[in-house]
Amino acid sequence: MHVLLAGAHGQVGQHAARLLGESDHDARGMVRDEGQASEVEALGIDPVVADLTREDEVREAVEGCDAAVFAAGSGGDDVWGVDRDGAVNLVDACEDAGADRFVMLSAIGADTPEAGPDALEEYLEAKSEADDYLRESDLTYTVVRPGELTNEPGTGRVRTGADLDATSGDIPRPDVAAVLVETLGAEATHGETFELLSGEVPIAEAVADPFGE
Repeated sequence: MHVLLAGAHGQVGQHAARLLGESDHDARGMVRDEGQASEVEALGIDPVVADLTREDEVREAVEGCDAAVFAAGSGGDDVWGVDRDGAVNLVDACEDAGADRFVMLSAIGADTPEAGPDALEEYLEAKSEADDYLRESDLTYTVVRPGELTNEPGTGRVRTGADLDATSGDIPRPDVAAVLVETLGAEATHGETFELLSGEVPIAEAVADPFGE
């Protein structure tokens, strides 16, 4: 697939960019600042400078792609403008461009923001609205909802499901990135939302059967 990775310079995005560069996919990485382009290129994918909050720039970035991975995040600085509206802009651009496949990086707890920590409530609300917008679109979507992210080395083994206990674990960012990339080609995840924590199942096996059926 020809894949657009939004948030290619982010903490998860850089791991995903490297994996996409090593894969059979033809990928480009969206960055907001020109100064980040060379770092993304060094990870093995083509950089494209575009601001997720600008619809025209997002449409240009996705032109010619047939898939997108949304791994961008505001870091709490602009949850409505980036985490929600930026995702909405990318969904709209993909629909217009015919980029049918869309993988969304979300978060455990996005369905019940009020039950999460107060500091994360707005972020989870923004993610929830973005997820809902994607799920109501005509795209072939997957929503991936990891628990607490860490900077530990990836293990290559995860736990997936529909209703995991967010307090029972966490997950390294490299493993989240690997799941996003693996999910791109996994038909079992089409039209699905699954949660993600560290576990014992190899990533390819977990993504091929995310609900253990």
